Amino acid sequence: MSEQTSEQAVVQSAVQQIKNDVARWLNSVVIGLNLCPFAAKPTGENRVRLVVSAANDDELLLQDLQRELELLDETPASALETTLLIIPQHLQDFFDYNQFLNWAEQLLKRNRWTGIYQLATFHPDYCFAGAAPEDAENLTNRSPYPILHIIREASLEKALAYYDDIDAVPDNNKACMEQLTQTQKQQLFPYLFNPPA
Repeated sequence: MSEQTSEQAVVQSAVQQIKNDVARWLNSVVIGLNLCPFAAKPTGENRVRLVVSAANDDELLLQDLQRELELLDETPASALETTLLIIPQHLQDFFDYNQFLNWAEQLLKRNRWTGIYQLATFHPDYCFAGAAPEDAENLTNRSPYPILHIIREASLEKALAYYDDIDAVPDNNKACMEQLTQTQKQQLFPYLFNPPA
């Protein structure tokens, strides 16, 4: 095996591990705790795309985000419902992550994607406005890596029509997190207790 091939294998292995970490979080936390009532169906039908961005600056990340939005434009929801853009090498600081969202929203506006797609946000240090960092409610959005989740507005509206009490979801999710024992938190969120070196 050549040195280049060996390096590629290491990179591919690392990317696969990151995808595995996110898939585990998606299945055990988001779907397992029913935090998002719409997540199970497309995940079960293999219509959720997990993409690991190699970007280490804002410009490269915006390019990756644009590519994923264009792919969703070109692909029917029946084949690809949604994309999770995973960012392991950039925006580790939650403040920086929030600042980047302004650029992301400008990208949506510039390409006339406002009202077609929206971004849901997840981060290992996620903290809701008005919440303290240690509050349990933050766990609903604490993912293994910074993530931008691209959602189709039309699919969301369609799903909402079948869900009676969508306004209760945030409060239900908060209550769910507050009821978790310390052991359960460590099992569900190992990356918060044993962050990678």
